[in-house]
Amino acid sequence: MEFVHDPKQYVDIIKIAGESIGSEVSFRGTVHRVRDMSDFSFIIVRVERGLIQCTFQGDQIGDIARSDVRDAMVIEVTGLVHEEPRAEHGFEVVLRDIKILARPYEQLPVPLGKKYMGLSLDVDLPLRPITLRHPIKQAVFRVQGAIADGFSEYMLSQGFTHIHTPKIVSAGAEGGANIFKLDYFGQQAYLAQSPQFYKQYTAGVFGRVFEVGNVYRAERHNTSRHLNEYIGLDFEMAYIDSMYDVMEMETGMLKYVMNYLREHCAEELALLKADIPEIKEIPSIRFHEAKQIMEEKYGHKSKNRYDLNPDEEVMLCNWAKEVHGSEFVFVTHFPSSKRPFYAKDDEEDKKLALSFDLLFRGLEITTGGQRIHDYQEQIDKLEERKMNAELFESFTMLHKYGMPPHGGLGLGLERLTMQLLKLSNVRDASMFPRDMNRLEP
Repeated sequence: MEFVHDPKQYVDIIKIAGESIGSEVSFRGTVHRVRDMSDFSFIIVRVERGLIQCTFQGDQIGDIARSDVRDAMVIEVTGLVHEEPRAEHGFEVVLRDIKILARPYEQLPVPLGKKYMGLSLDVDLPLRPITLRHPIKQAVFRVQGAIADGFSEYMLSQGFTHIHTPKIVSAGAEGGANIFKLDYFGQQAYLAQSPQFYKQYTAGVFGRVFEVGNVYRAERHNTSRHLNEYIGLDFEMAYIDSMYDVMEMETGMLKYVMNYLREHCAEELALLKADIPEIKEIPSIRFHEAKQIMEEKYGHKSKNRYDLNPDEEVMLCNWAKEVHGSEFVFVTHFPSSKRPFYAKDDEEDKKLALSFDLLFRGLEITTGGQRIHDYQEQIDKLEERKMNAELFESFTMLHKYGMPPHGGLGLGLERLTMQLLKLSNVRDASMFPRDMNRLEP
């Protein structure tokens, strides 16, 4: 009989090697690039968090010939660490032993060894299992992972409970046709557009909840800013006074996340030349005031009376940067008719919803607001929109048995990553994007 114990402690080999000048180290990695010189070769080995420069001196080490080592080979090496200021981390490893753990069967289809691969999305996306090995691609998704980690850490620090909600549902949270249908053992079911109902259910239980989870939208948009499956950073909080409580929570969260990235992803941010914004406060402007500013300041008269067009989002962010020194701006009090049926209307003007968007560098990254908590108010709004209240009985049960004032938001992780790193397409911020034309890999 064998027994399984705790795993070995993770070792950051770059850190360990950097602290071992004059000593030997052993580690495993993948050959990222080989540069042959006259009597030795530089073997650049890719490990978990970067590249290590090694030198293969002479023609043979043990039974491994220098000419045998090639890109994408998985190896285990031992060598002496030398100080080398010209190397990426200030040291190199002079190899004395090398073992081959796995060999590639074909030449790499993309130039992983180059600093920039220069691939179009049409080439990159079908080869993502390979192109993700490139340091720049890795850096993008390490930053993205850290955004989600920082979000979660902040939410936990503010008393939120981490929840996990169903992605197969009986009704859409936002109505409309942009919802994927599926056969669920003979019943009509859908992929969740949002965890909205479940966030509201559980906010009534725990008070404050958050989730990092997948969201599905059957929108026929084939643009640089749309995906049909994305990752949502969602939270919901009860016992609020107004939607501004939600906006303040998001402001605090974003401040925390930006600092978290600086602390945990310094090397990745440097590699990506990322400009991480300093957030002190975020300006807020009402929807109709935003339309006025664009007309008066930019001569732009909008034909869209119910929402912001992409060019208007850019204008508003330019205005916020110029006037308030902020790359973020909240837009509040959108027309109620174009906001979800669970959005609470403004008591002072029922044509407006207590709902907001957050724009960042010219793109909407968040939608949120205060929700209806009164049962009759929610039934009335469903009927006003000619929606069958009986189909939403499991949702309105929430209101029927008492629900505190509450609100929340959903933030698109890929959009935030794209804007933060100034990527040109949201697909660059999705590991394996799902859009109208893509189901693989």
